[in-house]
Amino acid sequence: MNKTLSPKQEIAYAAGMIGWSTMTNIIIVMLPFFYLPPSNAGLPPLVPQLVLFGAFNILSIIAASGRLVDALYDPFIAAKSDASTNKKGRRMPFMKWAIIPAMLFCGLVFYPIQKTESLHNAWWLTITLCLFFVSVTTYIIPYNALLAEVTNTPRQKVKLSSYQQVGFVIGIILSACANNFADLVQDHFQVANRSEAVQMAIWGLCALSGLVMLLPVFFINEKDFSVAKPSHVPLWAAMKNTFKNSNFKYYLISDFAFYTALSIISSGLLYFCTVLLGLHESEGGKFMASMVFASLLFYPLVNFGSAKIGKKPFVLLAFGVLCLIFVTIFFLGKLPFGPHTQIYMLVLSASFPLAALGILPTAILADIAQRDTLETGENHEGMFFAVKYLFVKLGQTLGIAIFAMLTIYGKDPGNDFGLRLNGIVGFGLCLIALLFFSRFKEEK
Repeated sequence: MNKTLSPKQEIAYAAGMIGWSTMTNIIIVMLPFFYLPPSNAGLPPLVPQLVLFGAFNILSIIAASGRLVDALYDPFIAAKSDASTNKKGRRMPFMKWAIIPAMLFCGLVFYPIQKTESLHNAWWLTITLCLFFVSVTTYIIPYNALLAEVTNTPRQKVKLSSYQQVGFVIGIILSACANNFADLVQDHFQVANRSEAVQMAIWGLCALSGLVMLLPVFFINEKDFSVAKPSHVPLWAAMKNTFKNSNFKYYLISDFAFYTALSIISSGLLYFCTVLLGLHESEGGKFMASMVFASLLFYPLVNFGSAKIGKKPFVLLAFGVLCLIFVTIFFLGKLPFGPHTQIYMLVLSASFPLAALGILPTAILADIAQRDTLETGENHEGMFFAVKYLFVKLGQTLGIAIFAMLTIYGKDPGNDFGLRLNGIVGFGLCLIALLFFSRFKEEK
């Protein structure tokens, strides 16, 4: 079947990414800041800073437990989607029913039982995080598996991946602006309590996310594009098949390291601004938006350049630039420039990696999944994306956990060494990603 998405349908597909990106990045950006804020944030700490085994605080363990449940669920939903015989398609029915639970539990994550530091809040957070991750995964895995089914050529995959990346970074911007929206709530609705204003802003973002996640369901009839037959390979056999692909293993390790590093910088953005640079927390969204808009300038270069010389060189260059960016984080606030200059240097330097690593890895994985289908005769694209997102989520979890863990060594003005250590850890992770992806063999 050679039919591909119309421009309107491509936009609708990318809009789905805006929704789930916004909600998942709200968790990454706001969770540490809301439950374990720095002393100058105007928010009360909500979970105790308990330390286990001398290194792990309670927030890092909670984040890891939520993702562990999610990780176990990933291959299950992928196998169910790959094997679905629903007359409306293998992917859309799952996506449709996942939207409302994802909205609900994302909002409830930020509604602790008590408004002061309490272990009850820790249990509540664990439960709501698990339910949110399971809900949003039921949307994400089928959504991403569609990419290999509604595109026919590598160029189409890169194009649709570009649209996806635009949606993803819009989600990052919206989540990073949660404090800006909280400012608007306080100014226009006379909400004096800062925690309540943040909660209202997050509910608004969740509602917006749910609406845009509906757009692919409404505008794309899956059966018009995909003739893939349900996979009959059992769950664990399908997972093992993906790991037999050596290219996929190199891809997976580098992707895992990258998302761990990205989660560290996303979790730390508000801290880097307020603690290391002494700026207001609401400026975080402005800096994130600047990085995203600058990254758009690199989209044509990434699209046309990767078609000419291949995707691998762009990915390796992006990892190299990220290594330098993380080294810079260690020295933030100590460089011979003003705080605004320092943060703009950082975010504008990150714009090329954001473009390259946003567009190309998804297209590369779609190529891997499609080639595997041709070689094996089995349509288990969902399983490739499930394994990828299993490792993405493990990486995001590890990133939040590392960030939360390092706050033990200082997260407040004048006591910030823990925040600076994130730069060193991020450098190491990006170097690992670069080294492993250098072994990836790109098809010519």
